[in-house]
Parts: sequence; structure tokens; C-alpha cells
Amino acid sequence: MAVWCADEAGPYQAIPQPGASWQPIGEPACYPHEYVRGGTVKLLTLFHPATGQLRVKGVTHTPNSVLHPWLQQELTAIMAALPPLDESPDAATNRAAWARWQAGLSVRFTVLEALPPLRVLLILDNLAGHKSTTFVCWLMAHGIMPLYTPISGSWLNMAESIQRILVGRALAGQHPASPAQLMEWLEAVARGWNARPTPFIWGGKRALRRQRARERRYGLGGSGAVSRQPIPHPGEAINGHKQGK
Repeated sequence: MAVWCADEAGPYQAIPQPGASWQPIGEPACYPHEYVRGGTVKLLTLFHPATGQLRVKGVTHTPNSVLHPWLQQELTAIMAALPPLDESPDAATNRAAWARWQAGLSVRFTVLEALPPLRVLLILDNLAGHKSTTFVCWLMAHGIMPLYTPISGSWLNMAESIQRILVGRALAGQHPASPAQLMEWLEAVARGWNARPTPFIWGGKRALRRQRARERRYGLGGSGAVSRQPIPHPGEAINGHKQGK
């Protein structure tokens, strides 16, 4: 079963962007002395962490009338590219496969009576438009289970991670002049990423190293301070001193 993450990044303004830029010695980048907003852009994103593949589109606004048709178009192409199932599950097994992804949720949407085999998990945030009845029913009818990150849990959506990488590469230290240029740069960076995509692994080796480092530290009095060795209890220190004598 494929896992895809969806998000809308932005808005990004057509103004001088913070960040370093490469310039010839003695010829620093010059920004205009007037603060003029040249328009804004948002970036629609679908991300496949297992392969690192991206699907993006730059837009000037993201109402449901723009977002939903794009998601439906891209998800239809994604579904068409999936390998066929060896055999279709029976109705009871198939419904159980859908129900297990709602186990433990405080708020559950009603699944359709007739469900196709579950093929894709789609990670979304809690925008109201992502939960519209028409959109959710379309997803279920095409074998896609929407899963919503909890409030203040947007970091659970890896689409936000790839968006930060794209935006940094496309805009840092640059001065886009128009929304069209913003969209061109963002989409060009995404094409470059797809030429050599990097898979994302939740946690990974870095998380394991951090966990081991935390296990080697000892909290001090409930504050954020730690020590690298346990502080002996006063009774233990006295006993140890007596035993030394």
C-alpha cells in the first residue's frame, strides 16, 4: 500500500527573500530601495516518502475549486501507476482493512457501503476543505484512505519537510519579480529534485543517535538541565564516604 503526503505551502511573496547568494567579489547583490509586493504564490504538493518522488503545482490561491481538481487528477495518475493486485480481498476482509486505520481516532468519518480495495494512504492536515463530504467520498471511491494529522501535529506530515527544502533551494537570497517567476522557480527545483529523489525514512539513524544520547543524560530537578552522570543521593554519598574510611 502506497503512502502519499499532501500539503499546500506558502504564501510566498515576490519580494527579496532572505538567504545567502553567490556574487562576484566586490559586487554584492543589490535590492530595491522601495518595498513593493509583487504578488503571492502557494505550492500544491504531493510527496511519496518511500521513493522521494514529488508532484507539485504553483498557484496564486488555493480554494477547494483549485485544490480538489488538482489532487484528484494527480491521485488518479498515481492509482493508475500502482501494480495490479494479485487477488481482490473479500468484502469482510476489505472493510476490516479500511476500519483498522480509524481505530483509536476520536473523530471518524463514515465509510461507504461499497468500498474498493484500499491502495493508498493520503496524509493531510486538518483544513476544513480536506474533510468536505464530496472530496472524502471521492477518495474512498478510488481506494484512498485520508488520514489527518492532529492539531499542532503538522510536523507529522513529511510533505512539509520537502517543501522547506524546495523553498530554500528556489528562493533563498533571490528576488522574484512576479508570481509567474515564483511558480517557475519552485516547479523547476521540484523537477531537479525528481531527477535524483531522496527517500525519506521516519526517524532514521539520526533519530536513533539522538535517542541514545538522551538515554545517557540525567535530568536535574525537573528542569531542562541534564548531567552526563547520575548525581548520587545524599545518603549514598555519606555511606560511600564511611565505607571509604
